[in-house]
Amino acid sequence: MSEADSDGTDVRRAVVLDYLAHGLSDDGRPQYEKSPAGYALGIEDFALYQVAFDEDERLTIGSEVVVSPPSERSVVTECQQVEYGALSSGAQSELEYVVQDLVEENEQRFVDFYNDAQPITLRLHQLNLLPGIGKKLRNGILDERKRKPFESFDELSERVSGLHDPDEVLVERILEELQDDDLKYQTFVGQQDQ
Repeated sequence: MSEADSDGTDVRRAVVLDYLAHGLSDDGRPQYEKSPAGYALGIEDFALYQVAFDEDERLTIGSEVVVSPPSERSVVTECQQVEYGALSSGAQSELEYVVQDLVEENEQRFVDFYNDAQPITLRLHQLNLLPGIGKKLRNGILDERKRKPFESFDELSERVSGLHDPDEVLVERILEELQDDDLKYQTFVGQQDQ
């Protein structure tokens, strides 16, 4: 869920994927006019951002910054959403690690996905969108969650035969959604918690 400040405004945070101290390479302005820039990944909705940073701040990959609303930003001076293809090679290579960290840090949120996933159509279930989850694994997850909701990734692995790395499966799906604009169903990317 996104954090709300004192006046009820949603504050959206992101994790820095790449920090370019000398600005973006495709910025045609002279070097002295460029501000530090980079790329970030939204914590809640996995949105990708191109950002400009305050010149007085020095950030590292993995730093958390506020991207929205503009009135709450302290380090970010400009921000726009971008597609995966617009990311620098450094941001692309860092993406998987940041997504893994976010899934681990928010374990309950992602375990709840396994507890709460619903059918999309008569023939397709949200669980089937996850890589490697076919009919047999899906039914195993559904049967086990009827008995008792899952409380951790470890418990999911123990109770569902054949589901060895439930967290890795989610990371793989999130990366797939980030990299492929033409996917019919977006389960994690662009979905803001209510």
